[in-house]
Amino acid sequence: MDTVPFQPDLRPALPCVFGAKDYRDFRDTLVEMDRILAESGLEDVFVRRHLDACFEKDSERKRLFRAKVARKALRHAILLAVTGLSVRELAMRLPDSPLFAWFTGSVQIDGVRPASKSTIERFEKMFPEDDVAQLIHDLNRLAMDAKAAPALLLLEKPLDVEAVFADTTCVEGNIHFPVDWVLLRDAVRTLTKAVSLIRAQGLVNRMSSPAQFMRQMNQLCIEMTHAGRTKDARRTRKAVLRKMKKLAKVVSLHARRHRELLVAEREKTAWSDAQARQVLGRIDNVLEQLPAAIHQAHERLIGERQVKNEEKILSLYEPDVRVIVRGKAGSAVEFGNGLYLAEQAQGLIVDWAFFCERPPADASLVEGSVARIAVNYARPGAFAADRGFHSKANAAHLEAAGVFNAICPKSVRDLQKRLEDEPRFRQLQTRRGSTEARVAILTNDYVGKPLRSKSFKNRSARVVWCILAHNLWKLAAMAVARRREVREAQAA
Repeated sequence: MDTVPFQPDLRPALPCVFGAKDYRDFRDTLVEMDRILAESGLEDVFVRRHLDACFEKDSERKRLFRAKVARKALRHAILLAVTGLSVRELAMRLPDSPLFAWFTGSVQIDGVRPASKSTIERFEKMFPEDDVAQLIHDLNRLAMDAKAAPALLLLEKPLDVEAVFADTTCVEGNIHFPVDWVLLRDAVRTLTKAVSLIRAQGLVNRMSSPAQFMRQMNQLCIEMTHAGRTKDARRTRKAVLRKMKKLAKVVSLHARRHRELLVAEREKTAWSDAQARQVLGRIDNVLEQLPAAIHQAHERLIGERQVKNEEKILSLYEPDVRVIVRGKAGSAVEFGNGLYLAEQAQGLIVDWAFFCERPPADASLVEGSVARIAVNYARPGAFAADRGFHSKANAAHLEAAGVFNAICPKSVRDLQKRLEDEPRFRQLQTRRGSTEARVAILTNDYVGKPLRSKSFKNRSARVVWCILAHNLWKLAAMAVARRREVREAQAA
């Protein structure tokens, strides 16, 4: 396999640990992940693809340096998804964890050179999302290869897409609740902080202390929180909201004046153009949305009128977060982005879709998913999902494509009949229950609740990294289990 010429740094052996079974299980799996990436050549191919796309004209010396950085970026992004840590927490753990430093290539003979928080964050954004998706498919195809699966992954037989199980979920966004009057608090908070930064540079305009405005808003928030305990709760809430609206307008006026002052006299500050634009961007983002946020809060609390979901502002900082009606116990309505997942029988995720806009109906996702799986792997033998995916069009499409339809019918009578008459349908529907657990594992243990990445582009990239880490961890765990079976058989 054609690879990038690269001499890896010498890594000291991991320390011997006695006891601590949970740690040893975690370490064994991480070591297997390292072996799979290195011995399969997937890491080399991924790095070469990145270099050819971005740095084809660089000298050989620069390409070697960039290859080393790209390998570290790949390892850091995978470890970030596996551990579920924030970039700050991982940056603090790297120097103290021999295992993490070893896996990421941060440890060398003369010491540990960990990446900083900002560097780890840049690592995750270094590669195009399509390249990471391609790596996922390459890894899955490796597990489905008749030669590589037993030799490299220690599987007794290669995996397949004979049966595919699909489900959808909501990836929760990092926003504040409730979204009506809290938007005004967020606006005042951002504007007062920006004004404080400008005034610290010596650009001042006549006003009270910014901290005083924030204290007033915090007091009003406390009053709003406790308004429900008063006798006339509705009237109290309306009175408090009117005060909030008045305060938000005063703060926005001061922020606008300080913004104009910064634009006119930026040279008098110690800021560069980029630093000034950063502060101006924060002010502009809030000032642009504040009138709509005030109107929304007025309509909901004072006018007691509903606001359409597509017209709501859920967050001043995350415009791509949507209202998703789930209709489930404990989560009738969720705030985030829709995610579609399809896994094969052993739990590898083979297809996915992350939606910026309001997610489409589940039934509309089947045809495209089957087509993508057929292109990336092979035509699936069966497609199983819950009743939300059922439609006459899907039944006709699956029959025409030669795919067994294991989607749960909406009709209870039809469901009972199929369960009684079709053993294969009954078996696939029984297995489909585990797909909900797969969705929970990915969203809770890898992606996180809420997903804290900012902007839809970064959230989408984070989801793809998490799918890669999940599949790699799954295959490594299978290899670890196989090695233990062999050792136990030899010991017996």
